[in-house]
Amino acid sequence: MESEEYAHVTDIDFSFEGPFGSFDQFQLQRGLQVYTEVCAACHGLRQVPIRTLSDEYGPELPADQVRAYAANMFVIDAETGEERPRVPTDHFPTVTGEGMGPDLSLMAKARAGFHGPYGTGISQLINGMGGPEYIYSVLTGYTGEEVEQAGTYLYGNEAFAGGLISMPAPLSDGLVTYEDGTEATVDQMSRDVSAFLMWTAEPKMMARKQNGFVAVIFLIVLAALLYFTNKKLWWDVKHGRRED
Repeated sequence: MESEEYAHVTDIDFSFEGPFGSFDQFQLQRGLQVYTEVCAACHGLRQVPIRTLSDEYGPELPADQVRAYAANMFVIDAETGEERPRVPTDHFPTVTGEGMGPDLSLMAKARAGFHGPYGTGISQLINGMGGPEYIYSVLTGYTGEEVEQAGTYLYGNEAFAGGLISMPAPLSDGLVTYEDGTEATVDQMSRDVSAFLMWTAEPKMMARKQNGFVAVIFLIVLAALLYFTNKKLWWDVKHGRRED
């Protein structure tokens, strides 16, 4: 039975799902482009250092591109009180004010698209909690319905609580031009920016998975050594060959 709060969350097969999944570098770059050209006007990423755009397993932009990207954003210098271009060690801007949306730094972890009993947790291990799917579903879930309430327009959305959302549909086909030639459909842009926001929320996911894999291999080897050591030590006793 579907949740009344999150009615139509679509399950997307993202590349980073599962214990052996990994981020798609080029998808993260496209998602960064969608965020920059569409989302950044109303949503900040205050928890994300700009320098991480060059990190391994992330968008992996060259250092000169990261510096150029940072220089297009401005910040008030804490020492001089004057506005200056941002540098890679700065964070993405914080966006506040009337009509502005929530910060997206951790949105993919703050929202859960999949609900129900946890059971053994196998589904969560394989599919995750559905945060990126929730973001994708909101971006693609607009019905075209508009409702005016107290002088404010709300827009029909199948994935949002209550079925109405204050944010108009932010995406339309061809809204951005991807540098790699990928067709910028609403579906594609929604997938890309959802994957990018999963990376902003979990930038060390790949390192964590690698460490977990190494730990599991170590535990398997240790268990085997303990088993054979125990078997050797107790062999004579079990076969009646050890004298009292």
